[in-house]
Amino acid sequence: MSIQSRRHLSRRHVLGSLAASATGLVLPSATTPAQAQDAGRPKKFTSTELVDNGHRFFGSISRGLAKVVEEAGHRWGQPNAYILGQEATGAFFAGLRFGEGTMYTRNAGDRKLFWQGPSIGFDAGGDGDRTMMLVYNLPSVADIHQRFVGVDGSAYLVAGFAMTALTANDIVIVPIRSGVGARLGINISYLKFTETSTWNPF
Repeated sequence: MSIQSRRHLSRRHVLGSLAASATGLVLPSATTPAQAQDAGRPKKFTSTELVDNGHRFFGSISRGLAKVVEEAGHRWGQPNAYILGQEATGAFFAGLRFGEGTMYTRNAGDRKLFWQGPSIGFDAGGDGDRTMMLVYNLPSVADIHQRFVGVDGSAYLVAGFAMTALTANDIVIVPIRSGVGARLGINISYLKFTETSTWNPF
């Protein structure tokens, strides 16, 4: 083998070694698709945080809220977002529900939301409620904009608060309502969350 050939092989060997070393330095710090997805995923809230925020939101009627949050925690764990807002309902056997509020997350920002949906029950009349919704398994804040269907047998009445469960694509939303509005709340069939206000519940 000539001297020139040996130099060529040697240079190729050195360059290959440097490339391998550079790759070894870069790969450990590279972000995998799973890590990138987790980076935008909201982090979870503790029960204490939820109860404290709920007390401030509901005011004097919030004495039973801790029991409801505790019951939800036993069933679904810790939420990684929650919604505080107001809604109005009207019904004569079948009815409609419209609401608006803000979804709060620990690390993915807050978002203004509107929701609407039909309800089925045996109530007649209308009412307005303050509503707290616990959100579980939310991959990103944008994933809230879809239709969530009620889970059969998921209506519970605890300490004056009604708690239901709605689900879509492994995301679970648990609306918590107090007082008279709880009657219609336990009969809701689905809710659709949107970025803008609309009168179309479907």
